[in-house]
Amino acid sequence: MPKIKTKRGLAKRVKVTATGKIKRAKAYHSHLLSSKTPKMKRRLSKSDLVHKSDMKRMKSLIPYL
Repeated sequence: MPKIKTKRGLAKRVKVTATGKIKRAKAYHSHLLSSKTPKMKRRLSKSDLVHKSDMKRMKSLIPYL
């Protein structure tokens, strides 16, 4: 059986933590920032974890990370 290829687009966007969780950046922080409050921009700048319901799908896309 051949090895599974890693989806490079996802691999560039996420990191796998030491415990195996997947860390991602939050959306809505790239443009139109003048209309967003400082509190919202501060919250969006921090990283977040992928939800547990999406973990199985994400793990299959990046099997070797």
